[in-house]
Amino acid sequence: MHPMLNIAVRAARKAGNLIAKNYETPDAVETSQKGSNDFVTNVDRDAERLIIEVIRKSYPQHTIISEECGELAGEDKDVQWVIDPLDGTTNFIKRLPHFSVSVAVRIKGRTEVAVVYDPMRNELFSAVRGQGTQLNGYRLRGSTARDLDGTILATGFPFKHKQHATPYINILGKLFSQCADFRRTGSAALDLAYVAAGRVDGFFEIGLKPWDFAAGELLVREAGGLVTDFVGAHGYLTSGNIVAGNPRVVKAMLANMRDELSEALKR
Repeated sequence: MHPMLNIAVRAARKAGNLIAKNYETPDAVETSQKGSNDFVTNVDRDAERLIIEVIRKSYPQHTIISEECGELAGEDKDVQWVIDPLDGTTNFIKRLPHFSVSVAVRIKGRTEVAVVYDPMRNELFSAVRGQGTQLNGYRLRGSTARDLDGTILATGFPFKHKQHATPYINILGKLFSQCADFRRTGSAALDLAYVAAGRVDGFFEIGLKPWDFAAGELLVREAGGLVTDFVGAHGYLTSGNIVAGNPRVVKAMLANMRDELSEALKR
């Protein structure tokens, strides 16, 4: 086992256990708003602290980038741990049992290790670059769909970027006429893990942050899938505009999206 994967799994499980325990005692959860339609709880922060402790214990010199506390620069800038302690906070607050812990390790700008952990189902998705994607130790392969016909696509509404509502709804309509159905679950990290597992055939979302997709991106790639921006390039690392699926599904999604994109979404 890759030594950093070992630590990532330990950190994700520890945070996941804390989240699951707090899910049972909703009265102890304190919620505050940090932006438009954007919430954080004491559980996000406590889970984040646990993950950072586990990483720091083994790798005190590494840099950590996290949703709640930003960048914690270490002596070693080449290794970055990109973490989302609770992806799907709104689901957690609403007691909808679908959320995850996401931990990725980037070395010189390339993601090498990825873990997405769903504490409610005890499902641990993991990948090491070049070694495939696993779910609880079993190898995963993505969807074998040849085009959009009969596919189930996942998405996330741009609730933090409502200025994109019109092109987004147009894209949705265009894809809906081609695919079988949509899922909107509320955790981008799990959506990407589900693409890797073939539970959904494709995924797209506007304006994700690096901690939302850093781990999920590697899970998809190592399960034989593709991750691109809305024009089929690599701009998603900065824009957070993501399309994921097997190569044929991504190609078909991009072809349907092309005419509906605003200039802002082409970047």
